[in-house]
Amino acid sequence: MKRSILIIVALLFTTSAFSQNVIQLFNNANDFFKLLQEEKFADAHATFDDTLKTKLTEDALKKLWFDMATKFGKPESFDAIQSRAQGEFFAITVEGKFSNGNQNFIVGFNKAQKIVGIFLAPSKTATAYLKPSYADTSLFIEKSVYIGAAGKQLAAIITTPKNAKNFPVVVFVHGSGPSDMDETIGANKPFKDLASGLASKGIGSVRYVKRTLVYPNEFSTVYTVKEEVLDDAAAAIAMAKTIPGADAKQVYVFGHSLGGMLAPRMVSTAPDLAGIILAATPARKLTDIIIEQNQYMFDLSKDTTAANKTQLNEAIKEINKSKISQLGTTIKPDSVILGIPAKYWADLNAYNQVTTAKALSKQRIYVLQGGNDFQVSKTDFDLWNVALGKKKNAMLKYYPTLNHLLSEQTEKASTAQYQIPKSVSEVLVNDLATWIKTK
Repeated sequence: MKRSILIIVALLFTTSAFSQNVIQLFNNANDFFKLLQEEKFADAHATFDDTLKTKLTEDALKKLWFDMATKFGKPESFDAIQSRAQGEFFAITVEGKFSNGNQNFIVGFNKAQKIVGIFLAPSKTATAYLKPSYADTSLFIEKSVYIGAAGKQLAAIITTPKNAKNFPVVVFVHGSGPSDMDETIGANKPFKDLASGLASKGIGSVRYVKRTLVYPNEFSTVYTVKEEVLDDAAAAIAMAKTIPGADAKQVYVFGHSLGGMLAPRMVSTAPDLAGIILAATPARKLTDIIIEQNQYMFDLSKDTTAANKTQLNEAIKEINKSKISQLGTTIKPDSVILGIPAKYWADLNAYNQVTTAKALSKQRIYVLQGGNDFQVSKTDFDLWNVALGKKKNAMLKYYPTLNHLLSEQTEKASTAQYQIPKSVSEVLVNDLATWIKTK
């Protein structure tokens, strides 16, 4: 369980995209393996902190390296590919390729950027993407395009139904953290499922790579959700209106999790949107959601030791620092809270997604929530229902078996569930298609 505390923070805000020092840590990790490849063991050993130097001597490091070569063959390349916060440390995952096989490593760094640990990452068996049974590829086509300004463009895919005219279009907006255009999580691709399912029923869509995945350097200084989400969503909405055959007056935003939180805010820059779909969307502040997630992980572990309770309390104390709504003399815009600039938190906390959505009168609203979602709970759905349940332009539906990735499950479980391929619910796809086409 010790590794589970704050795991949801890592889920929501992957450190590789947000930490101000992560690029340097990536370089440090790559340089360490370069020294090993060049057999400069003394230099490599010098990158350790004092404790690790004692535990893993230079000779032991040399033996470890040669043992790896004996097992996997000649070392070929090493690339840092991922990072996450582990308490006061950063864990950098390095992809290692050898002539006879691959082995990933996890390198731990302290705040002084000294290596505090080296571990072999457990091997993972790649699971192939499972195409939904409801996706009929003969009924739609996909086209690769780009959105955004020159030099900062993002790859995107436009999916359009064949032989259709004046069809609606859905723009997919991701949840928190870096993500590809399919919103790939483990073995699942929710946006790809939804795009193909809706296209099979005559509805087009636009999905795109999230900026934090391909341009992490842009987030090494102060930023807010405007730079992270809103600007690119606006560009995708504008593109949706220009798709040949599409009805420019029937463009919808499908916001997942954080994307759903921000969907009502998007209407201010795109007032002609036909509607917004809020999928697994928090009605509360993100801080409250993260605390609830960590409490859930604590309860799931069934580890009630004093040490574990202390760790949970310490985690909650850190998470609560993100509740700021104003900046001041002690909290500056570039102050870092949970790896995120203070300005980001202040901007997000000053925004009320429920109040903003409630004020909408021209746009249709669909709120959906799964009962097996451990990241966003029924508490949020109930709050949405109180605010929007009596509005004529709103529809709310609770799906008891869906998880956060919108697939049908038998229990809430944990993030391990995301490694098992399971398509987005066909019932949900049918409901969305019916709702979108009903004017």
